[in-house]
Amino acid sequence: MAAAPTSHQLAAGAPWSSLPRGGFRALTDSAPASVRFSVGRRRAARLEVKAAGNIFGDYFQVATYGESHGGGVGCVISGCPPRIPLTEEDMQGDLDRRRPGQSRITTPRKETDTCKILSGTYEGMTTGTPIHVLVPNTDQRGGDYTEMAKAYRPSHADLTYDLKYGVRSVQGGGRSSARETIGRVAAGAVAKKILKLKCGVEILAFVSKVHQVVLPEDAVDYEALTLDQIESNICRCPDPEYAQKMIDAIDKVRINGNSIGGVVTCIARNVPRGLGSPVFDKLEALLAKAMLSLPASKGFEIGSGFAGTDLTGSEHNDEFYMDEAGNVRTRTNRSGGVQVFILAPALLLQCSFSILKIRSMTLDC
Repeated sequence: MAAAPTSHQLAAGAPWSSLPRGGFRALTDSAPASVRFSVGRRRAARLEVKAAGNIFGDYFQVATYGESHGGGVGCVISGCPPRIPLTEEDMQGDLDRRRPGQSRITTPRKETDTCKILSGTYEGMTTGTPIHVLVPNTDQRGGDYTEMAKAYRPSHADLTYDLKYGVRSVQGGGRSSARETIGRVAAGAVAKKILKLKCGVEILAFVSKVHQVVLPEDAVDYEALTLDQIESNICRCPDPEYAQKMIDAIDKVRINGNSIGGVVTCIARNVPRGLGSPVFDKLEALLAKAMLSLPASKGFEIGSGFAGTDLTGSEHNDEFYMDEAGNVRTRTNRSGGVQVFILAPALLLQCSFSILKIRSMTLDC
């Protein structure tokens, strides 16, 4: 006669639920090695939504923080080399350029955007530790957004935040506000200083289009362009004639309570060769990620961009030549300073021209 099942055995036809706690594992442990297997306790799946995505970069890493109508905004910079001269004044110039309320064609919010370095420097020099930069919000007007609690704004992130997190910052859009870019500007000022000191890199950006007013390509000498030319008018277009046309276009819609978009062109001179890595870390791919993460940006081009599809391959190719110093250069720059060379078995992303040209489009001036 068969023996009754022990606490570690299961009778034929009996439900698995009748097995004592831990009995199934004990049952498998007592089985022959050829059929033995391990089973852990199954846990109920739980969906967690994490608000990540606030950090950009690998070696020079920037984390931005803060909200439009909170106590302040800023950034934490990790990876800055030690012994770099750095004070608030190095950042304040660029922060003043993005500051709201500068002219009639910008947002009317009044902020001084005065920055304060809280860590990472000693006696005007970087220490190599994380640099914490804070810019307090001084013109918080939460009452201006009372209606936003009742309705979602078109083409804003209000609905998106509610759907994803179940909560949103009604006052000014929170993290989706353009004030988030203050941390980027402060970190960018530090990065520009390092690149200038170490490599002689120069980076400039200007408005090249507002609505239907387009600055012609030949109106700008990319080799000779200066910051003074860009800063000569409130639209920051280096050509005075087209700058006025852009300002007039903005004024025309502004008085009707409307807005229009534009395009910013950025150039980087004296960029070292060999920046970037194959496939997902190509320089142009990283630049696109950074630019398209800006609020309201909807397009990114490098070099000829989408217009390159109007040319044949032979027309679009950048022909190589040797300059007087023996350096390999290109006669044109349709690739925007970034080319992929096939060096079997890997790809190398290489800046092969002295000017890197980028365009980024925004939908709101």
